Amino acid sequence: MPLPFLTADRALQADGRADPVPPPSHGPDHWRRPYRPGPWRVGTAAVFLLLASFVLFSALIIALAGSPAGAAVCAAVGLVVIALALRLVRVGIWVSAQGLRQVQLLRTTTLPWSAVAVVRTVQQPVRWLGWPRTVQGQALHVERVGREPLRTLLTDHNADFLGRPRTFERAADVLEAWAAEYRAR
Repeated sequence: MPLPFLTADRALQADGRADPVPPPSHGPDHWRRPYRPGPWRVGTAAVFLLLASFVLFSALIIALAGSPAGAAVCAAVGLVVIALALRLVRVGIWVSAQGLRQVQLLRTTTLPWSAVAVVRTVQQPVRWLGWPRTVQGQALHVERVGREPLRTLLTDHNADFLGRPRTFERAADVLEAWAAEYRAR
């Protein structure tokens, strides 16, 4: 059974895999993520949105009880939690013809392709779901021209790729290919 929300951005092949070629409306100048957000990231964002709905509902009850200042504080907290959930879904690596963008929860780093020296996959201890515990895994590193390396971009144990090693390998290959293609220009 085909799921229309999965085929909105990519056509599914007969064997159920997504077509690696983006649709024609997504030109090389548009920022895009070369992989889909993982279930851990989406699930965490969904829990935050559920929490925000409870907080906003409590703001409504507080407002009906006659305390507008408390309701405003609750509504503001709810909106901050919604913004946090939306930002959490956007966290990741984005690429375009202009460069490479690393979106983190509170900051974004953009590098033009001319500032990227090497993009490569290395075996090293990686953090499991961003927690302090480390496990042996793979990480995608970006070395900058004449500067210190960029913070680790992707690992096979982060919220997007935990339990999906083939997806990590595919995303790492796509990022390395984009870097090789656009650095040469």
